[in-house]
Amino acid sequence: MRTIVILGATGSVGQSTLDLVARNRDRFEVMALTAHRDVAGLAAAARRVGARRAVIADPAAYRALQDALSGSGIEAAAGDAAIIEAAASGADWTMAAIVGFAGLRPAMKALEQGGTLALANKEALVSAGEIMTRAAQAGGAKILPVDSEHNAIFQCFDEARPGAVRRVTLTASGGPFRRATLEEMRTATPAAAIAHPNWSMGAKISVDSATLMNKGLELIEAFHLFPLAADAFDVVVHPQSVVHSLVEYVDGSVLAQLGAPDMRIPIAHTLAWPERMETPCERLDLVKVGALDFEAPDLERFPALGLAREALRAGGAKPAVLSAANEVAVASFLDNGIGFLDIAAIAREILESFDPPAPVSLDDVLEVDRQARERAQRAVERVLV
Repeated sequence: MRTIVILGATGSVGQSTLDLVARNRDRFEVMALTAHRDVAGLAAAARRVGARRAVIADPAAYRALQDALSGSGIEAAAGDAAIIEAAASGADWTMAAIVGFAGLRPAMKALEQGGTLALANKEALVSAGEIMTRAAQAGGAKILPVDSEHNAIFQCFDEARPGAVRRVTLTASGGPFRRATLEEMRTATPAAAIAHPNWSMGAKISVDSATLMNKGLELIEAFHLFPLAADAFDVVVHPQSVVHSLVEYVDGSVLAQLGAPDMRIPIAHTLAWPERMETPCERLDLVKVGALDFEAPDLERFPALGLAREALRAGGAKPAVLSAANEVAVASFLDNGIGFLDIAAIAREILESFDPPAPVSLDDVLEVDRQARERAQRAVERVLV
């Protein structure tokens, strides 16, 4: 049996992973599940898949978790140290699905143990790409991308002959505001921003999709996952979300991975890799889809994508700065603070005004993130005055 750990078990990716594990109980032994605050969801998931241990990040929820697991034989734990301990379990396969920068430390700890890291947390690789890839090499770990776009690239990319690849194109749905005017976006509510037309995702990722920051962060992530120059990665808007990415070779051949917009497909690919496993996902019916449309992204209405490309080209600490500033701005927007268009404006302000030295260690990344967040929070407060 393959031993697994799911970091972020109660989020959308974690739930999809649990669904696959529950359908294949004879193939996987769950060493640990973690969650942020959802005690009921975590306890129910741990019982469902027979996890050895359940860890809640909020120490104040420890007693509630104990009570929820009473009589199950499942060990309860709480706090950041316990999350790190779960990541260090030495599992064969670890799902890194903790949302945002908070997922970096656990992902790094899992890499240090070797095994396979199924990476659904893009902020970690965006902020600490070189540090994470070095840790994977040192620990003999394998990073498998879970984002549908990067997983599609992984399935089409000839790792043995990267020089034969000319270009990689990531697809973007365009989000809920693909046809919206700037004025409509200026007054957009959090509820409208998280109403993604194709995917079921958490609030933060959904807002990033609406601004196209999500696709910008994915460009940076792809740069660290696949050995190509920064300018070899491109983005095209594809509203049907059927073609997940394309890999163009020097001879003119283009390979693409297609599938229904269901995260269980890329998760299953990493969960069974290098084999394949059955999923309950809807099978792709191209006749039913009817048409596949593609268009260039509008950088005037969606400047976040351009900001991410600037950060990628600049390198150093700039991607970490952008990611941190964006997280702060998105959190304020979701809290009915700043407006939708203010998200990219604040990210731009911090990206252009804060230029720390390139990080060489995890502590350096954490410090860059801390300072960028402080600056972004002050920018948010100025907007709210």
